[in-house]
Amino acid sequence: MDNLLSLNSKLKLDEYEFKEDDFELASQESKENFITKAPSTSYFQDAFRRLKENKVAMVSLGFLLIVFIFAFIGPYFVKGDYTTQFRGDENLFPSLKYPFGTDKLGRNIMVRTMYGTRVSLIVGVFASLIVLIIGTIYGSISGYFGGRVDAIMMRILDLIYSIPDVLVVILLSIGISQPMKSFVNNSNSAIAKKLATLGPALVSIFIAFGLLYWVGMARIIRGQVLMLKKQEFVTAVEALGGSKKRVIKRHLFPNCIGQIIVMTAMQIPSAIFLESFLSFLGIGVSAPMTSLGAMAADALGGIYSYAYRLIIPSLLLSLMILSLNLFADGLRDALDPRLKK
Repeated sequence: MDNLLSLNSKLKLDEYEFKEDDFELASQESKENFITKAPSTSYFQDAFRRLKENKVAMVSLGFLLIVFIFAFIGPYFVKGDYTTQFRGDENLFPSLKYPFGTDKLGRNIMVRTMYGTRVSLIVGVFASLIVLIIGTIYGSISGYFGGRVDAIMMRILDLIYSIPDVLVVILLSIGISQPMKSFVNNSNSAIAKKLATLGPALVSIFIAFGLLYWVGMARIIRGQVLMLKKQEFVTAVEALGGSKKRVIKRHLFPNCIGQIIVMTAMQIPSAIFLESFLSFLGIGVSAPMTSLGAMAADALGGIYSYAYRLIIPSLLLSLMILSLNLFADGLRDALDPRLKK
């Protein structure tokens, strides 16, 4: 007791008056210093902000938007389509009337370039969607179940990976050519008309992507699922009685969405290049439909006299594939959580 009295006399505590506001201020300061605030932006908002800071990716995206407008909206503002022939205007060099010139049949090369670009973009997007669906489902099942199921499914992937893709496309094109012609000639349905426009080679490209090109996507998704299924939130869902289908659909798949978007974006230029390569060899789209690869092949006959016919589709194809690759690379950097500041 004497010690308390002496301490009070030394500190002179009686001279101080403590108010309730003093404790509220201290409490408020402690909250500001020690309580962590919740992030104001979501994962995709933050990724979009990082993507906008990538100038190369944004320039590539701007160029792709211009190409999209050129391919899908441009044909509505020009005269004729890819089959229209202007008599007396054969083999014209680029001018105000024909900015890209005309070919030996009097067809407007700019219009044919619009339709050829449209075909290349459609092939790239739809082939990537096929890869996305099959690869995501296969990889998720393989990674989640693991064990013997994973071992068997991975050996199937190794077998598919060893099959030469171009050979499969050529064999499919030859194999389905006659049945498709019979179906188109004997049917008046909308599907038959679409198949007649695409041709057997282009259909075989879609089939080949569905059979072969999803292997890379499946491997990446499998690796992500193997890592995620060991996390605590997956264990908690399983302990609460969540079904395996629910775990894959509601928890594993959403956490792989970044890798899925990037792989899909990177698959588009690969599909465009494959279609253009096969069309250049003469086993792509069927005439009179055209693509950038088919236009480049048609231009080889007059390469010394009319070089612009080869330069225009080749340059557009190269810039389009380059822009898609650069944008996909920027998208990968933006969606990678390890690059988050």
